[in-house]
Amino acid sequence: MRHGSLEVLLIGAKGLENSDFLNNMDPYVIITCRTQEKKSSVASGMGTEPEWNETFVFNVSGDVTELSIKILDSDMGNADDFVGQAKIPLEAVFEERKIPPTAYNVVKDEKFYGHIRVGLTFTPEEVNDRGVEEESYGGWKQSTY
Repeated sequence: MRHGSLEVLLIGAKGLENSDFLNNMDPYVIITCRTQEKKSSVASGMGTEPEWNETFVFNVSGDVTELSIKILDSDMGNADDFVGQAKIPLEAVFEERKIPPTAYNVVKDEKFYGHIRVGLTFTPEEVNDRGVEEESYGGWKQSTY
């Protein structure tokens, strides 16, 4: 089981399908790690090649296997349009601790629609030999036994 924090660096995307026919899209991203969900800012008017350069941190515990990234187009007054999705397996970042920004395929209806660039960093939590997380008390540790 993994315990720690997963830092997700959302850089940008290229080659996305344009869901707005008259204007440039206003894309944003929803990143999901198990039950935790984070939303990026809206890249207003950036169309099919948005840039975010935002960092998100997720608490990881248990058997998390992938990160889901949904790209949507913000539409005023209407429901937001689904642009595509990327699923990122996490096993490599758990082993390597850091994956530099990498392009992941964006898929919609089983078709490729560009890619999204994401960097990942995993920082494991300290766990003692009894499998109990260590707590820090400003330089000294209080015994629990």
